[in-house]
Formats: sequence, structure tokens, C-alpha cells
Amino acid sequence: MIKKFREIKDLIEYPSEGILSKEIVKTEKLDVSLFCMAKGTEISEHTSTKQGFVYVLEGNGIFNLKGEEIKMKPGIFIYMGKNSAHSLKAKENTSFMLSLC
Repeated sequence: MIKKFREIKDLIEYPSEGILSKEIVKTEKLDVSLFCMAKGTEISEHTSTKQGFVYVLEGNGIFNLKGEEIKMKPGIFIYMGKNSAHSLKAKENTSFMLSLC
């Protein structure tokens, strides 16, 4: 059963290194996860077969989308089309919601 209400800020916790992800909602058509990246963590370039978006909650980092560098700071919304090459680097502890559909 899907919880209809969550206080996302209460779910944010940073590992000492690497990435901690938490599934928020998963259905046949929608996958929403919270990602918490420790300072200095990088995710190398990859793609997704689904479209989606990233919404930055906390932190500071760089999101590279098809060669364009986007500053990751609270409130930034990044749309990604299917098969869009992207990578991330956290300059500080950084958290974001990832939604794929």
C-alpha cells in the first residue's frame, strides 16, 4: 500500500560516503526515490529508458545533462527525456527526489 503522506525532510540522512536511496513510491508507471549523496560523491554518466525529473532539496552540486552543467541547489527542477545522458557530483551533502515514469 502506498503512503499518501510523507514528511520528506525527515527521511533525509547522509551516509559518511557514497549514496543512500529510499523508495518513496513505486507503481507500474511511476518510481519516486529520495537520494542522499555524501559530499564528494559522483555518479558517472548513464541513461534511463524512462523520462523523469530531479528536484533538489538540499545541498550543492553539479548535474550534467547531455553536456550542459546545471547547478544543483535547493529548488532546482531538472527534466530528463528518455535516454538522456547525465551524471552528478555532490560538492556538499546533497539530497534530491528522482521521479521516473
